[in-house]
Amino acid sequence: MDTPLIEMIDIKKRFGDTQVLNGVNLSIFQGDITAIIGKSGTGKSVLLKHIIGLIQQDSGKLLLNGVLADNMNRASRRDFQKDVAYMFQDNALFDFLTVYENIALPLSEKRVKKNQIKDRVGHLLSLLGLEGNNDKYPAQLSGGMRKRVAMARALITKPKMVLFDEPTTGLDPIRKNNVHTMIARYQEQFGFTAVIVSHDIPDIFDISQHVAMLDNGKIVFQGTSDQVLKSDNPMVQAFIRGEQISGEDDTTAGREK
Repeated sequence: MDTPLIEMIDIKKRFGDTQVLNGVNLSIFQGDITAIIGKSGTGKSVLLKHIIGLIQQDSGKLLLNGVLADNMNRASRRDFQKDVAYMFQDNALFDFLTVYENIALPLSEKRVKKNQIKDRVGHLLSLLGLEGNNDKYPAQLSGGMRKRVAMARALITKPKMVLFDEPTTGLDPIRKNNVHTMIARYQEQFGFTAVIVSHDIPDIFDISQHVAMLDNGKIVFQGTSDQVLKSDNPMVQAFIRGEQISGEDDTTAGREK
């Protein structure tokens, strides 16, 4: 079996008195779209931030391309992080920058030559159907267009992995479907590995090769989209049907760490 691109082994993370991750075991493979599902407040975003190195585990092992992250020197860890892009749920576009400037920002920060930036931004504007919007500001765009700008900025560095944190938050069903289609199309076109934190059940299963469900700080299910739908795990089935899971407190909704 192939070595996972990302492997988490018994990862634990606590914030104050709250144990957010309590022994997470998860494998993510090269070239796949992996969906991370689970109710609000279970630490899905925290899991993503461990991958990109924004958060470090309290205990457990994180392997990147089969190498223990704790044993990697700064240069090696930085090289890995350069290949990972993070698309935030609110897009995180800068209102005072134009579409062109927002997309170009990661390259500008790396001091890439202006003519190279122009070529790469222009190429993505064309691929993502954003031509003619170079000089517009985020506030002048529709929600779907802003998602595409955020996607273009994520792809501008030609990442090998893209992490999506609730990419369809605040969108209506039609626009949610458009975002899912966009992710699937560009993942196939660019060949990046994708990890998507999502509440869009069961729609997210249509574009995912693998699904992992996080609950009470642990991965309680991991398998293909077809396997999750056929799972006899009552917790998994209750979540898919939108039923309240035993022990769930509605007041946790929206308190995702």
